[in-house]
Amino acid sequence: MPSLRIYLAGPDVFLANAAAIFDAKRKLCADHGFVGVAPLDEHFDLSTLSKRDAALRISAHNEALIRSCNVLIANLTPFRGPSADVGTAYEMGFARALGLPVFAYSNVAGNLLERTRDHLGSRAKQRAAGGLEDADGMLIEDFERVDNLMLDGAVEAGGTQIIVTPTPADRRFVDLAGFEACLKLAARHFAS
Repeated sequence: MPSLRIYLAGPDVFLANAAAIFDAKRKLCADHGFVGVAPLDEHFDLSTLSKRDAALRISAHNEALIRSCNVLIANLTPFRGPSADVGTAYEMGFARALGLPVFAYSNVAGNLLERTRDHLGSRAKQRAAGGLEDADGMLIEDFERVDNLMLDGAVEAGGTQIIVTPTPADRRFVDLAGFEACLKLAARHFAS
């Protein structure tokens, strides 16, 4: 029986050592009986394309990779703000729409409200009717979830929850303990 394929979603692609991180993730996948599939697995020449065409080629390529997989594991460690990488969020939704189970982890503690309040500082204001709002008057989500309720919902729809493994800031995007915990959950999911 062929090994199940896991799409490795997350902001890892932006790391200077992205190839090494994906190599480590693929090895962990293999150790648990899976094949890890990273967005960077196939190299193609984008140098002759406009930025728009290169972006569209990458997007279509990543969607094709997700379609070729049986499961998705997402790194939801907050990226450039209090929430997960928006591309990763899209990939999670795409996988759920395809009926794939989605597992996720974050290497940062706290919930979205706490991180947003910390990020905004004095720009977060109390509303008279309750709750907090930002400087634009937009309500700040408060469902005591790890991230946006749709991301938590995508994971919980498969019967698990986002794995949170608080990690020192210098290891935030390279620590793989949460990723490996997701692999164990995926192995149990497919064993049952």
